Order: sequence, then C-alpha cells, then structure tokens
Amino acid sequence: MSSTRSWFQKFQHREKNKDKSGTPTKREIEETTNSPMEDEPPSSATQQKVAAAKEYIENHYKAQMQCLQDRKERRWVLERKLADGDVPAEEQMNLLNFLEKKETEYMRIQRHKMGVDDFDLLTIIGSGAFGEVRICREKSTGHVYAMKKLKKSEMLRRGQVEHVKAERNLLAEVDSGCIVKLYCSFQDQEFLYLIMEYLPGGDMMTLLMRKDTLTEDEARFYVGQTVLAIESIHKHNYIHRDIKPDNLLLDRNGHMKLSDFGLCKPLDRSNFPDLSENENGDGKNSRTLAGGVQYNNKTSAPMRSQQEQLLHWKNNRRMLVCFLSILH
Repeated sequence: MSSTRSWFQKFQHREKNKDKSGTPTKREIEETTNSPMEDEPPSSATQQKVAAAKEYIENHYKAQMQCLQDRKERRWVLERKLADGDVPAEEQMNLLNFLEKKETEYMRIQRHKMGVDDFDLLTIIGSGAFGEVRICREKSTGHVYAMKKLKKSEMLRRGQVEHVKAERNLLAEVDSGCIVKLYCSFQDQEFLYLIMEYLPGGDMMTLLMRKDTLTEDEARFYVGQTVLAIESIHKHNYIHRDIKPDNLLLDRNGHMKLSDFGLCKPLDRSNFPDLSENENGDGKNSRTLAGGVQYNNKTSAPMRSQQEQLLHWKNNRRMLVCFLSILH
C-alpha cells in the first residue's frame, strides 16, 4: 500500500510541474534526453538474421512475380495456338478452363511444405560424420529418391554449417547432366534433409574393384565425363576439393555424375588474376614467354625445364624432411 501511495505522490508532483498547455517542463525534457539510450550497434548474429530475412523476402516476391509472368505467358501461347488452329469458341473455352485448373493445382502443390512424412524410408546406402543417405519413395507419386539426412547439432559442433550451405547452394544453382540433381530440401528441429536424384549404378570405386582394370575406351569415357562434371561447377565459381572414386556415381545407363559437395567452396576469382580478362577485353590471358613470364604486368622468373623443376622439387622435399626432423 505504501508503494502505491508513493507512486501516486510522484505522479501528482509531476502533474504540478507541467505548464497549463500540458507540455512537459524543461527539467523533464532534460531527464528524458539524458536517459540511457541503446546506442550500441547490432551484433553480428542480428545482422546475419536481418540479411537472411531480407534475402528471403526479396527472393520470395521475385519468385511470385516470375510465376505470375509465366502463367500469363503460357495462357497467351495457348490462346495464339487455338486462334491459329481455327478451334471452335466452345472448345477454346474448355481448354482455357482446363489450363486454369492445372495452374491452380500446380500452385497448390508448390504451397505444400515437404516433410519426412511424405516419404517412405527404405534401405540405407551410405553413412558419414553428419548423418546418413538412404533410399526413399515419395508417397504421392511413387518416385524413388536418395535422401541425405544431416544432424544439425553435429554440424554446429564441427563448424561445418557454411560447407553445408555451400553444398545446398551449388546443387540448387548448377543445372547440369554431370551433377547429381537436387529436387528439394527441408528441415525439422534435429535434421536437415536433402532430396536428391537416386543413381542405382553405384560408384566408381565399386566399378574399379569389380573390373580391376578398365579398357582404354572405358577409361577415356569416364575421364572425359569427370572433366565435364568438374568444368560444370567451375563455371559457377565453385571448387569441389574432394574428387575421388567414391564421389563419382553412375546412373542406370552407365553415365557418371559428380556428388558429395560437402567440402566445396565458392571460388574467389580475385585471387586468380589469370582467370580474368586483360585490359583489352579480348578474353585472352596477358601472358608472354619472351625470356620470362609477364603475369598481370609483372615479370617473374623464367620458366624452368623439366629437369630443373624435378631438381627444385627434390631439394624442397629434402628441406622439408630436415625441418620436420628438427621439430621432432
């Protein structure tokens, strides 16, 4: 009761200090101005959340506008074809109504959020440090996919969140016949799920163990497809960093596709000036071999012969062995 009475007295005292117009006094303005304000800048975590929310909203409405434009274009193309084909007006109306019905069903499917309950989980075909890969079948269509299941807590503990983001971004961005296709991704409180293309042919390691030695034509074929797969991700400024036979998968027709982008990294082209165009804009590297190598207007040492390079490599290896023996 005493606390209520003291609060009421302070309130009456404040009301008396106000002028007749109801505006606060100079003393109250100074107290309000001198009150502690939160002038501290937002933390890095808050800035990251703001940037992620901004990117999500921009991408969402950009996709909405693109879908609307695509719908209008599909309707316009159908109307033109019907007009050029001298189709009766009643049949034209029926076809346009059928198109609208299909468009509505497609939009309803897009709004549906995928989850683990939409798939029948089948055999486990692989396991790793963060989770497992298993075969799954979609309940609505019966299509078979490969589900990659990653444990969030383990990714956070090992600091591999950025690698997983890079893998997901690469799979979503690169559309190539030499890369395993990503169909969708979703998550729950414990796991992150990537629904990818299922390749029943196994991997190159299994093929090499089974055949022991490939013929010249087979080796040329698989090496060529490996080069094409690596080139397809290099064109999108990514490097794989984990090329090995286990990550080269085979489809049912024997064609190779590159997989497992957990160690991939975006390529910063500013660190590789030889990949950029020269000042003339002709797309050729500014490199000459007249007595030395001109590399971005800088002259380096002349090119060594093969024997000199081998000798230089051996000397460096000897120095490294001596250095390691001293440390031990």
